[in-house]
Amino acid sequence: MPEKVGDTATKFDPRNHSFGPSHYFEDLTVGQRFYVNSRTQTEALFAAFQLASGDNHPIHYDRVYCQARGHRDMLAHGLQVAIQAAAGAGIFPHVVGDSLIGFIEQSSRFLKPVYVGDTLFPMLEISALRPGRTTGVVVVKITIHNQDGVLVMDGEHQYLVKKRPAG
Repeated sequence: MPEKVGDTATKFDPRNHSFGPSHYFEDLTVGQRFYVNSRTQTEALFAAFQLASGDNHPIHYDRVYCQARGHRDMLAHGLQVAIQAAAGAGIFPHVVGDSLIGFIEQSSRFLKPVYVGDTLFPMLEISALRPGRTTGVVVVKITIHNQDGVLVMDGEHQYLVKKRPAG
């Protein structure tokens, strides 16, 4: 039965306001995939990345400069592409919840150019599980495709995740 306004029998507890129960290292499987929403690389995102990174090279922000060098438009910085696979933009950190200790490693290969106006489709897939005594390392393969289905970046993230508590 829905809680009534002013109902004191059921008190709200912010600790229970979550995506769901935390999944521990043992609950994860190789091949498990975590979707990240697609995002079009707008001029606003290029400007925001420039502001946050301090990178002011004209290859990323000057159309005339880019076109004079054979690019069709402004070229996205590799790190601007890599952040599109941030796990927090998808459900992975919500699935592991309180068992997530931290993001411990990242690698990227930039395979094709990304231009302003391109839409990127990131995917995270567990590729390995390396157990430790009380924690484990979750290795996640990262792929990012553009709107034409071209793989523009791949790489890997590693996360340290708690094992299920004993008892």
